[in-house]
Amino acid sequence: MNRDRDLPPFEDDSDDLKDLLQQFENLKSGLSHAFLDEDSFEQIIDYYDEQDQLNVAFQAAEMGINQYPYSAVLLIKKAGLLIEAKQYKEALSLLEKAALLDSTDLQLYIFKTDAYIAMNQHAKAVRVLEEQIDSFEGEDKTELLLELADVYDDWEEFEMVFDVLRRALVHDNNNEEALHKICFWTEFTGRFEESIRLHTDIINEHPFNELAWFNLGTAFQGLKLYEKAIDAYQYAIAIDEKFDYAYRNMGDAYIRMRKYPEAIEVLSRHLEIAKPEDVIYEAIGHCYDKQRKYTQARYYYRKASHLSPTDDKLYYKVAMAYMAEENWANALKSLQSAMKYNKQSGDYNMAIGECYLQMGKFKDALVYLLNAVRLRPANARGWQCFMRGLYISGFHEEALGQLNALDPKISSKPVFQYYKAAILFRLGRQKEALLQLETALQRSPKLAKQFVELDAELLQHTSVVDMLGRYRASLRKKK
Repeated sequence: MNRDRDLPPFEDDSDDLKDLLQQFENLKSGLSHAFLDEDSFEQIIDYYDEQDQLNVAFQAAEMGINQYPYSAVLLIKKAGLLIEAKQYKEALSLLEKAALLDSTDLQLYIFKTDAYIAMNQHAKAVRVLEEQIDSFEGEDKTELLLELADVYDDWEEFEMVFDVLRRALVHDNNNEEALHKICFWTEFTGRFEESIRLHTDIINEHPFNELAWFNLGTAFQGLKLYEKAIDAYQYAIAIDEKFDYAYRNMGDAYIRMRKYPEAIEVLSRHLEIAKPEDVIYEAIGHCYDKQRKYTQARYYYRKASHLSPTDDKLYYKVAMAYMAEENWANALKSLQSAMKYNKQSGDYNMAIGECYLQMGKFKDALVYLLNAVRLRPANARGWQCFMRGLYISGFHEEALGQLNALDPKISSKPVFQYYKAAILFRLGRQKEALLQLETALQRSPKLAKQFVELDAELLQHTSVVDMLGRYRASLRKKK
C-alpha cells in the first residue's frame, strides 16, 4: 500500500538537489570526503526511488546506514525498498530493528502491514495495526485506521471495512478520505441505517460538512427514501453549489420518483458545472422519453453517443424513440448502427424485425425475428414477436407448426394460447379456435387485448365478440 512515502522536498531540477546528488556520487567514487547528514541520505533515497532507480536507492540506504547505524528512519527507508523488491522477510527483520530504535514512526507499521499483505498474511497485518492504533493520536491515528480499512478490503472482509471507517469517523468526523470511502462501502454493504445515524451525528457537530450531508443523502437513497435524500443533497449544494455528485444523485432520486422535469433541471445544472458525461446526457434523454417528448429525448441520447460512440444501447434508445412515433425508417437506421457494435442482441434483432414488419418487408422481418429466437431460444418475448411476424406475414400454418413444436414452458403461457386461437381462426378451424380462446380467457382475461391487437378483424366473428363480452362482464363483477 505504501500510503504516504515521504517525497523529496526539492524539485528535480533544483540546484540544491543537484549539489546533493553530486556529493553522493563523489562519496560513492571515493573522490571526496564530503559529509552527508541523515536528512540528506533520506532525500537521496527518496529521489532515486521516485526515479525507479531501485539499485541506486539501495546503495544510498546502505551507505546511510553504515554512517548512521542507529537511524530508525534510514532502516525504515531501506525496508520500504526491500518491500518494493519483494524481499518481505528481510524487510520485516529490518523493521523489527527499527522498532527497537524508534517505535513511534508511523511508516514503520504501514510498511509492516504492506509486507504481511504481500505475503497474504492479513491476520498479522490486522494485529500489527490494532496493537498500535491506540498508541497514536490525531491524524496519525486516523492514518492507521484508514490503513486498517485497506487491509480488510484486500482481505475481502467487507463488513469490517465499514466498521473501521466508522471508527475513523468517530475519531475524526471531518476526515475527507474516510467520508469519501464510507459512502461507497455503505452502498456496498447495504448498511444504510447505520450510515444515517453516523452522519446525523457528524452533521449535528459539523452542520456545514457537505460530504456528511451527501453521504446522508446516499444512505436515504439506498433505503428508497428519495424525498429525504433530496433534502440532504440540497443542503450539500447549499454549502457547495458546485457539488456535482450531489446534483447527479439528486437527479437519480427525482427519476426514481418519476419527477422528470425536476430531474432534468438538476442534471442540466450538473452539465453546467462539471465535465459533460454520457450518463448525464443519457439520463436527461430518459426523462424526456418518459414524458413522450421524443425529439428532445433523441437529442440527448445523441449527445451521449457523441461522447461514447461505441455504446450500442444509445443507438437503440434513439431507435425506440423513433418507433414510439412510428418513424420506422429512421428507427431502422439507428438500429443498424447499434448492430454494428452488437450483432448478438436479441432485442436489436426483434426491433429491426418489427420495423421491417411495419414497412411491409415481411421476408426481411422474419429473418431478424428468427435471429432473435435463435439467439435467445428460452426467451418468451422473442418467440411472441416471431409468431406475430409469421401471422402478419400470412404464414399461418408455419406459425401453428412452430407453436406446437415450442418448449411447453413457453407455449403454455396464456399469450401463446391467444395467438394459437387467432391462428386457428385464420385457418378456418373455428370450433378449435373458440375452445382455445376460452381456455386463454379462463387463464388470463386481462391478456385478451393481445388477441385483439394481433388481429382486430377477428372481432368480425360474432362468437368471438360474445365470448369476450362475457369475460369482461365477469371481470367487472369481480371488481
